[in-house]
Amino acid sequence: MELAGHPLIRELCSLKLPTADYVVAGSGPLLAHGLRSVVHDLDVVARGDAWEAVLRLGDPEVPPSGFGRLVSLFDGDIEVFDRWLPGSPDPDRMIESAELVEGIPFSPLYEVLTWKERLGRRKDQEDVKLIRDYLAHSAG
Repeated sequence: MELAGHPLIRELCSLKLPTADYVVAGSGPLLAHGLRSVVHDLDVVARGDAWEAVLRLGDPEVPPSGFGRLVSLFDGDIEVFDRWLPGSPDPDRMIESAELVEGIPFSPLYEVLTWKERLGRRKDQEDVKLIRDYLAHSAG
């Protein structure tokens, strides 16, 4: 399936956020690179105009990590954060290192690999393997 046809990507695009002010993090980059066809939500890190636009759509709350603020949209399909996980780069660095896939900014896979390895959660172990295999084969 083309990325633009994915229901979560359609919801994200409907927000019309300025691409210079957000990045899709979490498992979204695995979707963008075709490593996963199913993700349950999109985690977005936003700043500036994108964050201000999101604040007009929902009320910020404290995310499960306890770090920063989160606005949940589309019944939790899109979760927009003003910063990512503890120990990760600041939003400016994350957004500036984004890779555009079909015009949408995604965190590079090597950054996703770093977070998922550091978190060490069982649910991330398969993603770590998928990313490592992908990076090993695309480097050649």
